[in-house]
Parts: sequence; C-alpha cells; structure tokens
Amino acid sequence: MRKIVLFAIAGLLALQPAAAEDAPWHGKLAAAMDSPMRTDAEQARYANRRPAETLEFIGFSDDMRVLELFPGTGWYTKLLAPVLAERGELYLALSTNRIQDVIARTPELATAQVLDVNPLMTSTGIRGVFDLEPFSFWLEDLDLVLTFRNAHNLTPAGRASLNEAVFEALRPGGLYGVVDHSRRHMEPDGPENSRRVDPVRIIHEALQAGFEFVAWSDLHYRADDALRYEVGRRSVRGNTDRFTLLFRKPAD
Repeated sequence: MRKIVLFAIAGLLALQPAAAEDAPWHGKLAAAMDSPMRTDAEQARYANRRPAETLEFIGFSDDMRVLELFPGTGWYTKLLAPVLAERGELYLALSTNRIQDVIARTPELATAQVLDVNPLMTSTGIRGVFDLEPFSFWLEDLDLVLTFRNAHNLTPAGRASLNEAVFEALRPGGLYGVVDHSRRHMEPDGPENSRRVDPVRIIHEALQAGFEFVAWSDLHYRADDALRYEVGRRSVRGNTDRFTLLFRKPAD
C-alpha cells in the first residue's frame, strides 16, 4: 500500500503548477497520507476523494487557522491535524463524539482542538436529515472552514444557521469549502435523494448568508453516477458525483 500511495501522490504533484509543487504542506500531506495511523480502508479512498487536489483547490495552507465541520471518524482530520500541527491550528466542531474517541487513542491528532459547541439538532423524521438551531462557534479570524459531505444532512433552515455561524467565525477574506453529493438541479425531495443536494441551491444559500462565490471544481465529477439513486446503493456507493465549491467572506 505504501508504494501505491507514494506513487499516486507523486503523480498528482507532477500535475500541479510549479509554484504549487514548492508548497511546504505537500510533503507533510504525503507523510500523513502514508502514516501508520491510516487504515487500509482510508488509504483505498484516496483515488476517489483526491485530498491533495481538493485541498489545493480550496486554497489550503499549513499556516492557516482551520475549522473542520462534522469530522465523523476523522478521514480528513487525520490528514489536516498533522499538516497543521507546526504552523497552523485545527478546530473541530459539530457531532464530535466519534472524533474525540479517535483523538484520545491517536497521538498524532493531539493538536486538534474540539470545540464545545453543541447546538440543538432536531430530526425531521427523514433519515439523516436534521434542523439546526442558530448558534455561534465563538471564534473569529479563521482562515478556512471545511465541510465534506455534510450539507445534505441539514434542512435549508439548518444550513442557513450553519452558514451564518461560519460567516461570523471567518476573518474578512476567509474561505469556505463545501463538498457534497450532487442532486439533479431542481429535483424535488424523494426517497432516493435525501443524501444529495442541488449545488445551485448551495450556492444560493451561501450568497444569501453574505459569501462571495469564488470557484467550482469538477474534481469529483463522476460520469457513471446518473444522480438517480440513493448514495448508499451498491451501484454508486463510494463513487458518487460530488460538487466542490469555494466561497469567501468579503474582505471589506
């Protein structure tokens, strides 16, 4: 597995512009990707999730103050924490019970800071979809906020609460990166799409919260996902079409 991972990283970085090749965090990320704390299952998803390219697109750097939302069991946390340990800071917030257990048994994640932020999340009766009350992270001057495949778990009102809290926490000019499973544009809710979300809607909601739309990427475009089936179905699981969006808090 080690040779496969290093070969994939080398090939990826060869495709980056010369300035990006010199970025100090690339070597740190390569080391984190090949770390013994990564399970074989986590490493097997590199080709699909493309973390180096995703972080490059989002404008990540190892000297940033970064907040990762809904970190789960730490697929991205295990990459971000080691890279940010020396020069930056990593905060984790929202549904952090599982990641706290991972941090407790993983010394490499000791610098990650779990925020004591627990807004009420109310089930809508639809599996995996929640409302989220207005809240604050009680942070300011963050450089970057990241959320990977979580926006679909919130109602539009819940995402509005989240976007407002993120906007408040970022410094002027700070960045907000959003990756999620794509839903067909304007498709109404149904039994197969509750874990998908319309990227146009996500852009609109971010603009409503005051963000500027910076860019989109086709890094996670998948031609063989017809946007028809629930993301957990065998035919698309692990190979869903995902949108990758970047927003910015206005500098003024």
